[in-house]
Amino acid sequence: MDKHYLTPLFSPRSIVVFAGDMNTPDEQSAHARLVVEHLQKGGFQGPLTFLDVGMSGRLSDLAHSHSDLAVIALPHEQLCEALEVAGRTQCKAALIISSGVDAALAGQLHAIAQQHGIYLLGPNCMGFQRPRALLNASALGRLAQDGALGLVSQSGALTTSMLDWAAKNGVGFSSVISLGANTAVDMAQVLDFLAEDRATQSIVVYLEGIRDARRFMSALRAAANVKPVIVLKAGRRPAGSKAALTHSGAIVGSDDVFDAALQRAGAVRVRTFVQLFSAAKCLSARYLPVGNRLAIITNGGGPGVLAADWANDLNLDVVSLPAEEAAALKPQLSPLATLHDLIDLAEDAVPAHYGAAVKACVHSSSVDGILVILSPKPGVDSDAIAQELADLQKSVGKPLITCWMGDEQVIGARNILRAALIPTFRTPEAAVDAFNNILLFHKNQQLLRQSPPPLSQLAKPDLEGARILIESVLAERRKVLTEMESKALLAAFHIPVTKTMLARSASEAILVANQLGYPVALKIDSADISHKSDVHGVALNINNAAAVRDTWQDMMATVTRLCPEARLNGVTVQNMSGKPNGRELYIGVITDEPFGPVIAFGAGGTMIELIADRAIELPPLNQFLAQRLIDRVRVANLLGPWRGTPAADRDALEQILLRVSEMVCALPQLREMDINPVIVDANGALVVDARIVIDHAPTESGTYQHLAILPYPSDRETEWPMRDGSRYVVRPLHPHDAAMLQALVRGLSPESRYFRFVSSMKELSDRMLARFTLIDYEREMAMVAIYPERTPNPDGSGFTETERIIGVSRYVTNPDKATCEFSLLIADEFSGQGLGSRMMLSIIDVARSKGLSWIEGLVLTKNAAMLKLMRSLDFEVRPYDEDPDFRLCVRQL
Repeated sequence: MDKHYLTPLFSPRSIVVFAGDMNTPDEQSAHARLVVEHLQKGGFQGPLTFLDVGMSGRLSDLAHSHSDLAVIALPHEQLCEALEVAGRTQCKAALIISSGVDAALAGQLHAIAQQHGIYLLGPNCMGFQRPRALLNASALGRLAQDGALGLVSQSGALTTSMLDWAAKNGVGFSSVISLGANTAVDMAQVLDFLAEDRATQSIVVYLEGIRDARRFMSALRAAANVKPVIVLKAGRRPAGSKAALTHSGAIVGSDDVFDAALQRAGAVRVRTFVQLFSAAKCLSARYLPVGNRLAIITNGGGPGVLAADWANDLNLDVVSLPAEEAAALKPQLSPLATLHDLIDLAEDAVPAHYGAAVKACVHSSSVDGILVILSPKPGVDSDAIAQELADLQKSVGKPLITCWMGDEQVIGARNILRAALIPTFRTPEAAVDAFNNILLFHKNQQLLRQSPPPLSQLAKPDLEGARILIESVLAERRKVLTEMESKALLAAFHIPVTKTMLARSASEAILVANQLGYPVALKIDSADISHKSDVHGVALNINNAAAVRDTWQDMMATVTRLCPEARLNGVTVQNMSGKPNGRELYIGVITDEPFGPVIAFGAGGTMIELIADRAIELPPLNQFLAQRLIDRVRVANLLGPWRGTPAADRDALEQILLRVSEMVCALPQLREMDINPVIVDANGALVVDARIVIDHAPTESGTYQHLAILPYPSDRETEWPMRDGSRYVVRPLHPHDAAMLQALVRGLSPESRYFRFVSSMKELSDRMLARFTLIDYEREMAMVAIYPERTPNPDGSGFTETERIIGVSRYVTNPDKATCEFSLLIADEFSGQGLGSRMMLSIIDVARSKGLSWIEGLVLTKNAAMLKLMRSLDFEVRPYDEDPDFRLCVRQL
């Protein structure tokens, strides 16, 4: 049960090939000829059978061959018949190499594959390559060089270009997989496979589009958690390319959303073809800088300045050594060397000079990464300098990147650097890009480990009131809330708003203004007007009743003239914010296709589109993500003290962002929202204006199916008693539980570790720990039992309250999406207290709520206590045919 379900597809033990007439001049025949030639001459070691769908014989004869993979390269009219034969001969996977298959035929092929339990790659794909297995089941050209890079591409033409470029640049692959339109096995499933593939150390993806954002994000997060994933996305759509009812819809483009999604998934996005492999080259070594401080070592000022300029453009800090460290390094260098800004070793630099400079940067706490540049000059031994760095490589615990400029004179040096696994580039800019990609990977990994709950720890919102308001608006067949309705909805989530009342006449406006107190603001109230300022529908700082009357009359007349078709409800009267030193900011929500709702933040006011200062994030948010969202915009610099104005209350701003995240999670009807402006000063934040667009929700509230990232299921936390009277908490596992989980494994007896992992390992590897702690709550669940402990302080001053994990239960949904596989681990000293039963019942409840039908798991035959527990929980214990050392425990949910 440990093999990945796509193993028969990408690591088949035997293959059957369906190929017809390959002598016709059409494109399909050309593909078939290539596939057959590659399979025959590639060196695949397993049984290889060639069939024709028109041949005679009995299917039972073919079934005995038990081929894992069927490769089908036939005309469109024969595809269904061939796939039917593959299914009836018990093939576990199929590959259809074709082009031009329409959606109708693809649907028929998908149905046949599903009927027979076949994992189908295709139609409309160019196949795949697995160089280490000498398997070239593709029409992509000759077999790629073996390596540790997994390539997934949604363009066959670009894939062939990548392979050609890689062959000339010494880049090897563990897998090359072509995915086209209408393929059954999709990007998410391929990422799942490559994440678990031991031969793959890094994954590069060329992406044109996705169908299911939740599945894609789930797979991408899982893959990026264990190995670097670099994505090149085509088909960017800018902001403002579609009509919108709010500022948010107009200024946030789909490419912005895709960027935010990749960052949240822990992946790195690149913009060019060359950057795709440059990033992979560096990230495969898993360099992890702790900051953006880059030291540049060079033997020429010009290349060093070019590198520094590009680093500044990327917001990297080019640093020099502190004075004391520079003074210690100076005697080891040429008298001509300078150590200001750049570490310029001068034109007469020798290997020892480079080695001394690199060592100084390695030991300096002021340096996070090192870029070494060499310009070939007469008398410079570039090979010897490269060897000096190669000899130092093992002792360098920071990113070390090189740029050996030139061509023929440095070929040998580049080979030395590549052999030592030191990334090397031809230009300073490319090398700086590489360091920036490493830094982005490190930052995005922090985002990957954020798993916020749908509701924050703030006061609970009035969810029922909010839903009643939305339902009443939809019942009136409206989708745009009025300003008062929008503010009422915000107030239900405890977001501070200005007092606002509607005046349908000038006399009503005067009464309201007198009640609220002067000065006041007047705004036109109409669901048909998206931007009130554009039609002179906003008037501020009105100080008396006469001005209120005149303004009301003028505003109604002007708006009626400019927007004769707009339905006017009247004019709202509200207090001025009372924040003369406030900063005008903007918070918005849009619904993206396919990623769902996203939250935007930036500079507010009437010129929001022109200023274009914004950042976006996928919900749900926590405090870390809210702070990061604020820090990513230029206007964040104005939140500090400025020209005698005290610093703004960032905590209040963060709370509003968390409240907006709550709204997005709890209200799937929310489509667009503008909070513009929200005014913040030293005394807090206040929403002055808001506009909200809603629609009927395709999913029920509380299921969170409208979100691309499922929130942390905080509602599943419960407290239970031990038999000895103590208590423990059962809750879903969180990424921050890694240290406690590792402590649990280390504290197990050798027998317990063997029963759980069928291994004598003493602790979890970094990859296993990452895999176990960062989970997708949609397709798996891990529940942990948290036990409080009091540890005496060494100085006798009292006790320290700590927590530990004493039990873990887990299930992972199987590919059939109807069954799941469980595992259970209990700390030795807590066995026999009913904890195992409680932990199993916890995940059974979750699996049942997800609509799963069966739960199953393997238990060692010698693990008598676990088998006894399974029987007590109504599991059926069966023999396991594949291995007599195990028993298969199964229960219907």
